[in-house]
Amino acid sequence: MDRRADMHKRERRRYVIGYGGSLLLTLVVFAVAYQFGIETRGVYLTIGLLGLAQLVLQLVYFLHIDRRRSSREDLDLILFSTLVLLIIIGGTVWVLGNLAIRMHMM
Repeated sequence: MDRRADMHKRERRRYVIGYGGSLLLTLVVFAVAYQFGIETRGVYLTIGLLGLAQLVLQLVYFLHIDRRRSSREDLDLILFSTLVLLIIIGGTVWVLGNLAIRMHMM
């Protein structure tokens, strides 16, 4: 029973750290957008990087995706899904950009 309670305590600690980190990153994004405005190019980069950091934090602390052998298949699935989404988004932007150039909208 003692081992089970210790494991439960460790798991709860991981969730609290993940929640606190996610909350902190969200508040930092709001503070940056409030302080510098949203039209600045550096703000977009900062928000994107903080969003990527939050994604990694949530994958590690909530979904338990790490470099262990047991979760390698889950990581492969997430990376493949990300690749497919990037191809779809990139293709859409490419086609719409080409269409805008051909219609002389730029």
